[in-house]
Amino acid sequence: MPTTNRLAAAICLAILGAVIAELVKPLMPEGTGFGHFTLTSAGIGVVVGWFILGPRVGGTYVNAINSGITSVVILIVVGLFTFGANEMLRQALRHRFDDPMVAIKSILEEAIDYAQYLLDVKVIATLVVGAIVSGIVTEFSYRRWR
Repeated sequence: MPTTNRLAAAICLAILGAVIAELVKPLMPEGTGFGHFTLTSAGIGVVVGWFILGPRVGGTYVNAINSGITSVVILIVVGLFTFGANEMLRQALRHRFDDPMVAIKSILEEAIDYAQYLLDVKVIATLVVGAIVSGIVTEFSYRRWR
């Protein structure tokens, strides 16, 4: 059921996903084709915000902050899996894999490679602040427009 807290969570995590995507772009190797990287990250943020963060509010602000942190961790994991699977699919279409298990294993390898780009001070600080703000805004939205 659509509620304002779900909408607020979806908007907050979409913005956070897009900001993180833009912060990661300069850290990637030169000549990397990004395609719809920012839009995909924002879309993942919308889904995680709507289904994970939005329904979890309704308690204290501390619980909301914890839910925000949990949601951002889920956002990162789903994003890494999505971009790892995209890279695996790109390589599979070029016939780089002889075995399906090797292709599935490469998803994890690509996700780990992409996770290394998140180990930047600006990115980590933005993720932490964004998680806290997302939790608080979502809780405020729940209390204001019940």
